[in-house]
Amino acid sequence: MQYKDHLESDRLITRFLTMADAPAWVEYCSDPVATRFTAVPDKTPEEMSQFLFEVTMKRYAENRLGAQALILKDTGEFIGKCGLFLQELNGEPVIEIGYHLLRRFWGKGYASEAARLFRDYCFENKFADSICSIIDPQNVPSQNVALRNGMKLVDTNTEFRGNYYHLYRISREEWELLKKG
Repeated sequence: MQYKDHLESDRLITRFLTMADAPAWVEYCSDPVATRFTAVPDKTPEEMSQFLFEVTMKRYAENRLGAQALILKDTGEFIGKCGLFLQELNGEPVIEIGYHLLRRFWGKGYASEAARLFRDYCFENKFADSICSIIDPQNVPSQNVALRNGMKLVDTNTEFRGNYYHLYRISREEWELLKKG
């Protein structure tokens, strides 16, 4: 599958991340509220940012998709990351939509807008017949983003990397019905 960047929505554009973006992500990694569900134990914010960007670069190199930078069209400001992730869930490959924003950009609809952008891109390019989001049961804001994307809660006890999560999913058929309005 050919993963491309420079996707565009009403307020956002995307681009592949580079290691030069890691220092800007330290703001996120320094925020205990933002990282409540994503913290990397025993790492400083700088080390966590570096580590997460190295994981992204590895994903790109291995053709396992990955997060992309979210840039505000009107200011050019880096506000977060969103993208598609090739994951293994219950022994099966799945494509997940994931999103993280700097907290000062929360509550403005950017996560939902970005997630819809990647959802549409995935289905329009026939990457998968369904897309999921694997979300911590306590992460209500991310669950709301999934619901706004047309995803449905399909499992409340999905094991992933040794923990249990809520699994949200949307199929191509459900997406096509959404697009028809």
